[in-house]
Amino acid sequence: MAVVLALASAVVYGAADFLGGLASRRASVFGVVAVSQAAGLLALVVLLPWLGGPVTAADLAWGAAAGLAGSAGLLVFFRALAGGVMSVIAPVTALTAAAVPVLVGVLGGERIGPWATAGILLALAAVVLVSAEGGLRALRGARAPSLAPALVAGTAFGLFFVLLDRTSAGAGLTPLAAARVASVALVVGVALATHQVLRPGRAALPLVLVSGLGDMTANALFLLATQQGGQLAITGVLASLYPVSTVVLAQLVLRERLVPAQVAGLATAATAVVLITLPG
Repeated sequence: MAVVLALASAVVYGAADFLGGLASRRASVFGVVAVSQAAGLLALVVLLPWLGGPVTAADLAWGAAAGLAGSAGLLVFFRALAGGVMSVIAPVTALTAAAVPVLVGVLGGERIGPWATAGILLALAAVVLVSAEGGLRALRGARAPSLAPALVAGTAFGLFFVLLDRTSAGAGLTPLAAARVASVALVVGVALATHQVLRPGRAALPLVLVSGLGDMTANALFLLATQQGGQLAITGVLASLYPVSTVVLAQLVLRERLVPAQVAGLATAATAVVLITLPG
């Protein structure tokens, strides 16, 4: 069940990112991020009486830390995209985000079978390939200055998964409320300090709201996957396959053409999922 929930979170994460990307073409990025996250928070508050659970101060602290890591990653990522090469930044960020929970899980003593190990390695490769819109040639020509912010953003995204995994199994979705409050506060604070526009505009608002609900749903699915006893190294790397659904939606809706590396990445991702689900 944990594997299914983690995969579902990846699908929804990718769809939410796709909608958020469309909205960002029509409105301020800060407005998109702030309003979408606020929408997700409101939806979560409504559902907490049924989906929440008893929490400790530690649960709330882990949740808040996860929210800060996730929003900090977003800010660094968007800043990097504004001044860097997307075909380099996106795959490096995605790979780092996938690698962090794997590394933390393994160093924390998780024992992974040979099939799952092979699947994890393939999944890491798939994340890079699917995200490589400019093909592998752009990655080979990457230089250190363009890689540093991508590594920072990816590490922050990976830490989001790691920190949520630290919450207790009986807490339900309540830690996500702390995560989202901290996240919204950071994004709004930075936006106000840098005089950014926080209103996404009427044309982009429907996309922003659906993106925010989707992102919160994906967070909930991932948290439930960890609470079902899923290993962090596996749930984290599966959730990090979110670029797959983003790329597929871009092809279906926007008619974007896949480069050969992305086609190979989709096939690699499918193989990785099969291997991870094999017993032993």
